[in-house]
Amino acid sequence: MDTSVINLPIEPALPEGAVDPFTRRRFLRVAVVAGGGVVAATIAACAPATAPTWTFGPVSSPGSVAGPVPSPSANGSRATALPSMDHSVASAGPSGSPAPSGSAVAVPPGWSDHDVAAKLGVDRFLAAEYDHLDQPSPNQPLKPELDGGVKVFRLTIGAIKHRIDAVNQPLDALGFNGAWTGPLLRVVEGDRVRAIFKNDLNETTGIHFHGQDLPNAVDGVPMITQPPIVPGAEFAYEFVAGPAGSHMYHSHHNATDQVGRGLLGAFIVDPKDPKDRPDALYGVSQDIVWISNDQLGGFTINGRGFPATYPIVAKLGDKILVRFMNEGVMTHPWHLHGQPMRVVARDGYPLGAAAFTCDTLGVNPGERWDVVIECRNPGVWAFHCHILPHAEAMAGMFGMVTALIVQDGAAAIQVLPPLADVALGQTSTVPYVCAIPNRT
Repeated sequence: MDTSVINLPIEPALPEGAVDPFTRRRFLRVAVVAGGGVVAATIAACAPATAPTWTFGPVSSPGSVAGPVPSPSANGSRATALPSMDHSVASAGPSGSPAPSGSAVAVPPGWSDHDVAAKLGVDRFLAAEYDHLDQPSPNQPLKPELDGGVKVFRLTIGAIKHRIDAVNQPLDALGFNGAWTGPLLRVVEGDRVRAIFKNDLNETTGIHFHGQDLPNAVDGVPMITQPPIVPGAEFAYEFVAGPAGSHMYHSHHNATDQVGRGLLGAFIVDPKDPKDRPDALYGVSQDIVWISNDQLGGFTINGRGFPATYPIVAKLGDKILVRFMNEGVMTHPWHLHGQPMRVVARDGYPLGAAAFTCDTLGVNPGERWDVVIECRNPGVWAFHCHILPHAEAMAGMFGMVTALIVQDGAAAIQVLPPLADVALGQTSTVPYVCAIPNRT
């Protein structure tokens, strides 16, 4: 479909005490989270309380504000973000009059092309672009079959078309069960697991369960412990789950290419004792899987790049768990605005007395870090990789950026209105609401 201009009708915020009908448009179909005994942290389409229609689409070439929004290059940077690559003031009248003929947007007085492009990206994010890509959502929990005392997961490895955002063309990617990132596999420490992978690719592959104490025969490294899985064949990995914590599964054959194209997923092992699980230990109400990658499609979080990344939405006073997992080839220091993170586990192992507090946490390739965030400061807080070329360029924010949205029931969050309103002189902030459906 034509995605050069997309109109996303936004529904008004619900009155206090009203029941949300969770229509398809308002309900974010699948979480970027999962949690045994924890509320799954899904969110509905976000909306300004005044319910305007948010429009996003073409940005100008220099001086006209008319032309497509620049897209990331293959390595994730917006190397040619805007043709001028400068912050010169765009053409606009003193009142923010419309740009020259053929323009899709008006230009606020004094703004440059960079400002216009940056605002359009934020408008797309606030208008819930993440819920309009028409493809499987990442980290969907996969329910196992039961074969006696064995939990059996069946996954198909195949080629897919995958969208990083709603503007760039779909990519020729790889996925498990048609999705990047793959289904979230969740078990309990001590469970016997059998994961059966069918190879529908036209190339060989092999799968490794990263962080698990595996029998050597199912370590998943072709040419050492097994032959590669040839096209059309299946391979079963059977083991007892452990240790507990945040782990991953991914290709371990031609892995630079295959993981880079999307063969990755989360494997969560809950502690056997319920008292040792995050909801009991830390009082968290959301359990969020955050998988970074930095190859095909550039810099991504759960297979999406800003402005199509999923925000994290919480209520004031909530505690949430974020499981950072780095499936890329670069280090990514994650920085949260507005409130700190309490780092409680590394590679699945609890830090105990060594837990520490920070606002920026570097996650190396292959590492998993668990953090608890106490949502004590209401607002829309940027949450991004602090290697800045991974998060922002001359066309504004992209790639490894999302937001923590902390809502106070007593007072609405205030955000800058959409670009069209700003161009008309409406520079006062407006109320903004994201709903959190109850999925207990």
